[in-house]
Amino acid sequence: MQAAVGVGTSLLLLLAWEAAARAGLVNSTFLPSPVAVLNAMLLMVQKQNLLWHAGVSTLRVWTAFALAAAMAVPVGILMSSYRVVGAALEPIIDFIRYLPVPALVPLSIIWFGVGESTKLYLLWLGTFFQLVLLVADDMRRVPQEYVEIAYTLGARTPQVLRDVAFRAMLPGLVDNLRITLGWCWTYLIIAEIVAADSGIGFVIWTARRYMKTPEVMAGVVVIGIIGLVTDQLLRAAHRRAFRYL
Repeated sequence: MQAAVGVGTSLLLLLAWEAAARAGLVNSTFLPSPVAVLNAMLLMVQKQNLLWHAGVSTLRVWTAFALAAAMAVPVGILMSSYRVVGAALEPIIDFIRYLPVPALVPLSIIWFGVGESTKLYLLWLGTFFQLVLLVADDMRRVPQEYVEIAYTLGARTPQVLRDVAFRAMLPGLVDNLRITLGWCWTYLIIAEIVAADSGIGFVIWTARRYMKTPEVMAGVVVIGIIGLVTDQLLRAAHRRAFRYL
């Protein structure tokens, strides 16, 4: 039922958009019709290797996200479990996560040059500092009685963290990973305008330079489709893995 409502609403929006474009209510230079965007997308698949560019961008996002998650999960758990660690790191993380990533592009180029490492760093930067605080919050939500029972039964701190607290926080953690993966995608354009010659961001930026609005919209739509499919797959995996919720 919910899927049908979602599909129906999306179709109605597309029909309204197409009708407005055909009626001349919007300037096609600034907002091309859905049909024009679809035609541009098909042409880009055939002649501009759009699917290959999408694969490159997906690989970059997942690589940076995996690195951010691998670092954020243990750091977040330690911040929540040990007050000294939290007191030491939280002010620094709060400071950095409010910095706009575009403003750090020049520094990133100075530090890493204009290669692949800069793109991955910018994607990581937009994800890690947000995720580590979400992980710490998930850890704080673990019921205290779980921890107390584990200590009563003779468990040591590493065992409590690994076998009790981590498993209790896992459903919320997976959900937050899904959300922050979407945030990582939002920094893709910023990452791929740094001396890039591949990726959806590069395609969009090149099309913008020549005012090819249908191609710009096509690139944006591709990102949206990838994000929607990924999100739905992760939601389904979450429901399957945590049926007891």
